[in-house]
Amino acid sequence: MFDKILIANRGEIALRVIRAAREMGIKTVAVHSTADSDAMHVRMADESVCIGPPPSPQSYLSVPAIISACEITGAQAIHPGYGFLSENAEFVQIVEDHGITFIGPTAEHIRVMGDKITAKDTMKALGVPCVPGSDGGVPDLETAKKIGEEFGYPVIIKATAGGGGRGMKVAMSADEMESAFMTARAEGKAAFGNDEVYIEKYLTTPRHIEIQVFGDGKGKAVHLGERDCSLQRRHQKVFEEAPGPSITPEERAKIGKVCADAVAKINYIGAGTIEFLYENGEFYFIEMNTRLQVEHPVTEGIFGVDLVREQILVAAGEPMSFGQDDLVINGHAIEVRINAEKLPNFSPCPGRISAFHAPGGLGVRMDSALYDGYSIPPYYDSLIAKLIVHGRDRAEALARLDRALGELIVDGIDTTVPLFHALLQEPEIHNGDYNIHWLEHWLAANMAQ
Repeated sequence: MFDKILIANRGEIALRVIRAAREMGIKTVAVHSTADSDAMHVRMADESVCIGPPPSPQSYLSVPAIISACEITGAQAIHPGYGFLSENAEFVQIVEDHGITFIGPTAEHIRVMGDKITAKDTMKALGVPCVPGSDGGVPDLETAKKIGEEFGYPVIIKATAGGGGRGMKVAMSADEMESAFMTARAEGKAAFGNDEVYIEKYLTTPRHIEIQVFGDGKGKAVHLGERDCSLQRRHQKVFEEAPGPSITPEERAKIGKVCADAVAKINYIGAGTIEFLYENGEFYFIEMNTRLQVEHPVTEGIFGVDLVREQILVAAGEPMSFGQDDLVINGHAIEVRINAEKLPNFSPCPGRISAFHAPGGLGVRMDSALYDGYSIPPYYDSLIAKLIVHGRDRAEALARLDRALGELIVDGIDTTVPLFHALLQEPEIHNGDYNIHWLEHWLAANMAQ
């Protein structure tokens, strides 16, 4: 087992890793920019190293700085958290070349799943159901139009190297194909340095369902059920729950086994999430995230497992502490992502926290790096907290979420908490009757943007 690990991240996910490591008796190293000198993850780690100025490319995305921090402190492994370098295959290769263990999948698996077309071809070959669409990249507009005619409109054009909703455009008809195609290519080129796109049939009322998988890197893998992440704004998740209110036990077992078998065949190591669109009882693969997800706490809530601990265990060559038969769902869990943003436009709202009080009580978990007097820097993602609740069933979890939101105090800045208060008044939220477009329509009707 490792004596010391470095966390190449910041905020609540850095704290999450520190806590798991501390319970395992492992010392931790926090890295930070000059803007994060007073951050909670710096205070809680056993050691800290400043790796650069505030801009991410000069600090949290600086591979030489992170490798140097490992060498200075003697850290034997790196946990990447999510975002930043967590799915950067080149970074993983450099880490391994320096004799440091990367707590996550191999560079090759990250590389394969990071390219949307290769990922889709790989999953299709492994028996995972995929959305009908183009075979590989689409070279020009004429080919795109032929594909649109073949599958029928609407279709969605996606940047091969895309993510976070960038490089994705919908063409509802042949008349919209040229504009959507050219825009998706331009966005892909600007955001990812790659203008290759592919085309898929656009499902009109799907849910976003993701399957949590975990492998030991030696041919053994399990699934930990699904999460429903259908409530999204601009392709960004805001509300996640497990189990999904629309998924039957039979569907869960079937698609879960397909996913676990797929990652076992490629000797996948660590945590991963296989994401699907789900419509009319059918699952359609869209991508695989080769890292820990922001919403992993809801899975931990219903299964009573520590996914970060398991990541560390298998990275150190130890066996997983559970098998598929050990994973039995208990109750229901919901997570809401609280951002430092001003409604109704969701504009970033950094600033000083004048008062902070986290809710508590049975079944309430708050993952946050906030504290009284902390100044949220303007340089990073606006996520400041994740409120997770667990109940015996979905109704109890929703009631607990409502109660916990009422206890939460974050003064000094604007947050997205009022959004969740409002959503909990909606019948569709309580009966689980929504899809990936529902929140956008609700926002347009209820919040002038």
